[in-house]
Order: sequence, then C-alpha cells, then structure tokens
Amino acid sequence: MILDIVFVVAGLVLLFLGGEALVRGSVAIAEKLGLSKLLIGLIIVGFGTSAPELLVSVNAALGGASDISIGNVVGSNIANILLIVGVTAAIVPISGWGRSAKREAFVALIVSFALYGLVFGAAIGRVEGAVMVSVQIAYLGTVYWLERKEAASELYEHETEEFEGLPAKQAWLAPVLSIAGIGLLVVGADLLVDGAVSIARAFGVSDAVIGLSLVAIGTSLPELATAIVAAVRKHLDVVLGNVIGSNIFNILSILGITTIIQPIDISARFRAFDVPIMLATAAVLLLLLFVAKSIGRATGVIMLVAYAAYMGLLFSIGVTP
Repeated sequence: MILDIVFVVAGLVLLFLGGEALVRGSVAIAEKLGLSKLLIGLIIVGFGTSAPELLVSVNAALGGASDISIGNVVGSNIANILLIVGVTAAIVPISGWGRSAKREAFVALIVSFALYGLVFGAAIGRVEGAVMVSVQIAYLGTVYWLERKEAASELYEHETEEFEGLPAKQAWLAPVLSIAGIGLLVVGADLLVDGAVSIARAFGVSDAVIGLSLVAIGTSLPELATAIVAAVRKHLDVVLGNVIGSNIFNILSILGITTIIQPIDISARFRAFDVPIMLATAAVLLLLLFVAKSIGRATGVIMLVAYAAYMGLLFSIGVTP
C-alpha cells in the first residue's frame, strides 16, 4: 500500500513537471519558428496543458481500466470549472471576459451534450474517436480564422505569454525541455495509473471513482497552476480561456485519440450521474458568462463547496459491490 501511495504521489509530481516542461519548451520552439502567439496559444498551449490527461487516459485504456480513462476526462472537466474557476474567483473576482470566452463556453456545452449522447452506448470506438478528433481540427481552424478577424481579441496571445520566459540565448534548452517533458509525462502517467488502480482495489473503491477524483485532479494540476499564476497577475481572461479550452480538448482530442488507440467500455454510472453533472457545470458556466458581469468570491466559494459535495458523493456511493 505504501508503495502504491508513493507511485501516485510520484506520478502526480511527474505529470505536473512534465506538462510544464513540455508546454514551455514547445512554446519556445514555436516562437523560434516564427509562429504567431495566436496559433501557439490556440494549439500548442491548449494541447500541452491537456497532455497529462492524454497520457493517463491512453495508459488506462491500454491497461483495461476504461473507467479510469473516461473518468479522468469527465472528472477533469468538472474540476476545471468547479475547482479551478472556483479557486481563481475566490482569490480574485473574474470579470471582463469577451466574446471569445462566451463562444468557447457555448461550444464546450455542445461538446458535453455530444459526450452525453455517446455514453448511452456500450462503448466508444475508433469511428467515434476519429469523428471527435476531426471536429477538434475543424474547430481549431475556425477559431484561428475568427480570431485573426477579431483584432481586439487577445485571449490566446495572453495564454502564450503565461508560458514564455526561457532565456533567448539558450536555444538548446527548448528542445531538451520538450523531450524531457514527454518522458516525465509517460513515466508519471504509468506510475499514477498503476498506483491508483492498486489503491482502488485495496479500499474497495471503483476505478470510476478513482478516475473522477484522484486522477482527474492530478491531471488538472497544470491548469490549476496556470490559473493561480494568471489570477495573481490579473490575467483573468487566461483563466477562462484555459479552463474552457481544456474542456473542449479533453472531450474531442483526449477522449478521441484515446478511443482511436483503444476503444473503451462505458459504465452505466457515467450516463446516470457523472456526465450529467459535467453537463450541468458547463451549462452553469455558460449562463454566468452571459448574465453576470463578474464571477465573484461568493460564487467561487459556492463552486468549491459544490465540488466538495460532489467528491463526498463519489466516495459515499462509489464502493465496489
């Protein structure tokens, strides 16, 4: 048991460090290649911050732990809104979002609805995965075109700036960081999944609960760290952009790529409980962005209480029969 806990802790640390290294190194390489901050923020930062979810979901799927694979995605999306937006708003009220945030929140809700439809099947296979990845590519192309036309929008440029800072003279550092980041993510994902599955078995907790809680929070650490730093710097548009963009990536890219590599079985609990909650959180965030002028500290605290209640429910009903 102690060894399993060590595996989980080590896995979480490696996932966090690997995600940070991969994104920072990739951003530096992209800038050296002359890519625009818009393109870097839209694709490289978006995909890089979701890399821990991808490695963990693929690893779990290949290991036969489908509930951890989909639980990681669903749990991360719930954590992104209730935990990360909640923590950020509790630190600094979030305000001043633009049309980009509202548009992405609407897309995130539509994508969540699509996942809700998919979990009514017995499994999500390679065809569905290919469709999801294709939709992600089309969406990125559309957003890039729209953002270039909307000169006042600087959301993705700000996201890029959060990961800049490598010394310009040390050109060798960027590829080293990127490669090291990938290596840390691979090892971290393996340790986390192995340790989490063993702990779940030992305590009689289902794989789904472990995926929705421990694994989901662990893979959301890069987004949480970015959100806290952005809140301190008052770059609040980055918080919403990173969270909402990550939720879209998680469903379309992470789950899509995972099911292309290894189709996953769907447990009934996801269609009855967890995905509806994920859908509800996406709807609440969209509603807030359209009707509220800010997401204040009181709302942030309510989000955190709601997340704590969800965690409590998970473990109260999640013991394996």
